[in-house]
Amino acid sequence: MPGGGPPNFQKLLQQAQQMQQQLMQAQAELAAAEVTGTAGGGLVKVVMSGTGELKSVIIDPSVVDPEDTETLGDLVVAAARAASAEVNKLANEKMGPLAGGLGGLAGGLGLPGLGA
Repeated sequence: MPGGGPPNFQKLLQQAQQMQQQLMQAQAELAAAEVTGTAGGGLVKVVMSGTGELKSVIIDPSVVDPEDTETLGDLVVAAARAASAEVNKLANEKMGPLAGGLGGLAGGLGLPGLGA
């Protein structure tokens, strides 16, 4: 058996509980966070929560042209995409280290299909 002995289940349980607490804390931080995406040099702004919930769309009146609503729509989409990219970046910062720890837990069991 790789690792030289039986797995320490008490230690694994403690690690799992610690990771669960860290995960819950990271999720709470994401829910409380807000990110902003902009387009058109800041003429259109989209604010999202760290979980990706759309909070607001702010449009500078100077881009509102009744003859060209397509450009305004494109700016809103671009700002939403930028905000979504920021949400993903923030989620990776908060959750990424926790996801890496899962492999260590599963791999420490030495069971097939659960890690290295």
